[in-house]
Amino acid sequence: MPRLRSRLLLALAWLLLGITGASATPGFRTATIETPERPHPLTLAIWYPAADDGTPRVVGDNPVFQGVAVREAATPLSGRHPLVVLSHGFGGNRFNQSWLAVQLADAGYVVAATDHPGTSTFDRDPDQAAALWRRPVDLSRVIDHLTGAADLSAMVDPARIAVIGHSLGGWTAVEIAGGRFDADAFTRNCAETTSIACTILARIGRLSDPDWRSQMAADLADPRVSAVIALDPGGIGGFTQASLKGITIPVLVIAAGIDRIHLPAETEARRLAGLLPDRSADFHELPDAAHFSFIGLCKPGAAAILEREQPGDGILCRDGDGRDRPALHAETTTLVLEALTTVWPR
Repeated sequence: MPRLRSRLLLALAWLLLGITGASATPGFRTATIETPERPHPLTLAIWYPAADDGTPRVVGDNPVFQGVAVREAATPLSGRHPLVVLSHGFGGNRFNQSWLAVQLADAGYVVAATDHPGTSTFDRDPDQAAALWRRPVDLSRVIDHLTGAADLSAMVDPARIAVIGHSLGGWTAVEIAGGRFDADAFTRNCAETTSIACTILARIGRLSDPDWRSQMAADLADPRVSAVIALDPGGIGGFTQASLKGITIPVLVIAAGIDRIHLPAETEARRLAGLLPDRSADFHELPDAAHFSFIGLCKPGAAAILEREQPGDGILCRDGDGRDRPALHAETTTLVLEALTTVWPR
C-alpha cells in the first residue's frame, strides 16, 4: 500500500505539472573528458537544477527527433544533489534520454550522459565497438569527473549516484552494478534464443579472442553507484547467474511489452529481474511500449525520413498500439522517480 500511495502521489504531481506548466527549464552544460581507455575524449551533456537565467536553447533537436529546452550555463542551485548517469543503447547517443534528463533535473537531480565510442550515432569504430567492457568504464569516468574538479562538482552528492541505461545501456548499467559477462554463457544462451542482442554482440564482439573474453569477464562494478535502472535491456543471457544473484544495490527493470525487434522481455528484462535477489529487484512492464519508446519524441514525418535513409529504421518512431510516446515517457518518469526516491528519501 505505501508503494501504491507513493506512485499515486507522483502521478498526481506530474499531472499538476502538466496542467500548471510549472516545470522549470533545467540548466545545461557540456564537457569533454580525456580518458586513458579511449583514443578520443568523451563528450558529456549535463542537465542540472538551476536558476532562471542562462541562455535559452534547444538541445538534441534534429530533423527526426524533438529536442528539449534548456538554459545553457544557468546558475546552479545551491546544495548537494543526487547524480544520475545515463547510458544509451547501440547506435544511440547522449541525447536519446534527454526527455528523462530534463524531468529528473526539474526534480532536483544532476544528470549526465556521454556518447560511448564505437556504439554511438557519431562513432561506429569497430575496434571501439568491440571493447564493450569500456562502456561501464566510460560511466565511471563520468562519475570521476563530476565528483572531482568539474565546474558542477560542488552540487553533486557523491553518496547518491545512480545509473540508468537503455538497451545495450541497460547491459552497461548491470555491469556497473556487479554483473559479470561470460562468453560461454552468452554462446549457450544464444543457441536457445532469437534475441537481436545475440546478433549484435556476436557481430561487434570477438568471441574467439582470449584477450577479449578476459576483458569482458572483468569485474567492472563501481561501488559509488547505489542504484541502477535498466530500460528494456538486452544481452542479459551473457551474465553469470552467480554475479546477478550477488548484486546488492536496488535495480529497477522496466520492460517493453511489445516486441518489434526480437528482444523479448521473457529472455531479457524479465529474465534479469528473475535472477536478481528479491531484496534488490523491482520489475515493471509497460504493455503498450516498444523498445524504442524509451528514446526521444519523433517529429511528424520522421519515420518516412528514417526509412528513406535506411529501410527499416522507421521502427525507431513506432510504439505499441495503445498510448503515445509522451504518455509512455510520463509513466516511465514516474517509475524512475519512485525508485530513486525509495533509495534516497527526499
